[in-house]
Amino acid sequence: MTPIETSRVIIVGAGLAAQYSALKLAPRPVLMISPEPLGEGASSAWAQGGVAAAMDPADSADAHARDTVRAGAGTVDHRIAQSVTSEARAHILDLTLLGAPFDRTADGAYVLSREAAHSFARVARVRGDQAGAEIMRALTRQVHEADHIQVLEGVMATRLEVMGDRVTGVAVARCGDAQSESILLRGAAVLLAGGGSGGLFALTTNPPRIQGQVIGMAARAGARIADAEFVQFHPTALAFGLDPAPLATEALRGEGAILTDRNGERFMLAAHPDAELAPRDIVARAVYAQTKAGLAPALDTRAALGLRIRTDFPAVAAACRQAGVDPVKHPIPVAAAAHYHMGGVATDPQGQSSLPGLWACGEVASTGLHGANRLASNGLLEALVYGQRCALSIDAALPASRSAPTVALPDLPTAEGPDPALVAQLRHAMTEGAGVIRDAQGLSDTLAKIARIEAAQPGCDVLRNMTATATLIAAAALLRRESRGAHFRSDYPEPAGETGERSLFTLTDALTVRDATIRKEPA
Repeated sequence: MTPIETSRVIIVGAGLAAQYSALKLAPRPVLMISPEPLGEGASSAWAQGGVAAAMDPADSADAHARDTVRAGAGTVDHRIAQSVTSEARAHILDLTLLGAPFDRTADGAYVLSREAAHSFARVARVRGDQAGAEIMRALTRQVHEADHIQVLEGVMATRLEVMGDRVTGVAVARCGDAQSESILLRGAAVLLAGGGSGGLFALTTNPPRIQGQVIGMAARAGARIADAEFVQFHPTALAFGLDPAPLATEALRGEGAILTDRNGERFMLAAHPDAELAPRDIVARAVYAQTKAGLAPALDTRAALGLRIRTDFPAVAAACRQAGVDPVKHPIPVAAAAHYHMGGVATDPQGQSSLPGLWACGEVASTGLHGANRLASNGLLEALVYGQRCALSIDAALPASRSAPTVALPDLPTAEGPDPALVAQLRHAMTEGAGVIRDAQGLSDTLAKIARIEAAQPGCDVLRNMTATATLIAAAALLRRESRGAHFRSDYPEPAGETGERSLFTLTDALTVRDATIRKEPA
């Protein structure tokens, strides 16, 4: 089928990073690829905590950067941390102008929450735990009103086109009950902003479609992938048997909620001096250990919040109500769940990937900010900072363009989508072998399972994107023979030093590790 040519910048994704970039590209014409109706289905809309920024006069960007570096367990790029935190306040003010209804005091100051590993209360929030949803609602209104932005809804990207070493286009398909065949869109530039990889795991807090496909597309095109092994598991997903799992924001622990076992004993006191406000990886492993031991970990908000949980944290209260749990009277069952991927498409400080013509921002990217363990509420901040940086970098790289015709997709025949049984096998394999606690045997077994799953449906681009990302995660985890941040190896339980090196792989590198492992050769 003949490719569709457009002078628009093609943005893959529709979350915070994608929408903010699209707005910042004005008046340059933009085409957004959104699998769901705009504003729905993105991880950004599910974010409960807020945006981290030094808004309190007693706080500073320097202190925020120090906390970021400390939480990142020795692999944060200090220059990136300093530059991102120095821009944070400006983006809060910008979002406010765009209509984000941040919680304010009577005198107009921003209400700030303290979350784990922050030395100050510096998380700007909306209606307690509604930050992601309300910020996305405000941006979506702006995008709908922007003349330079066209949104293709119900469409998903399946692969990148590369000519020479340059990314020139995106293959897209209509999605729904049955996926259509792909058609190629060629644009002025491609920006990947399509989320992370949480859905590659059987227990996750991410929306259903966030399964590593966009990272996998970039990897299959030849882009370098950084820090793939660093997957953050949130310690307080609500253990109600739902897929995905609702989230109990870290701000609850910032307000004084405690973690207890089935006997009501507070187990974090023995795990870390900061107890419930320890870095996420430590809390997640403690919760995971409680679950494996059959001790039914729970988050007890009764003494700290009482009835306030219903008004101050409505999302958590609603999820509990739907599950038949009253947090005013009973502790809330929790589990550790895949939440955020620190790894992703390696970018420079302007968001450009290793492939000309391709930029990345948001969770799909790895900028050097998060290191081995993302500091709470730095995710939305990074999406904002790099959303704007990518927009500026793309605009500077392209000739002036002020208008472009609307893109219309033809009717496309139905194509084979990923086999749900294979997807389920992949997710369980990743949880079992590349989850909260890892070892060489489990990771080797996982790589072998990924190869078998991939071979069972080799012609499906969507599944191959998922298995590409899964391979990168497991291979990088196998080669990192230490424990650092969110990456914990029971066979190498200590870090190899105070600081560590960031990992950098191509898919070819990861497949070499996978093949060697399957052949039982040293990786």
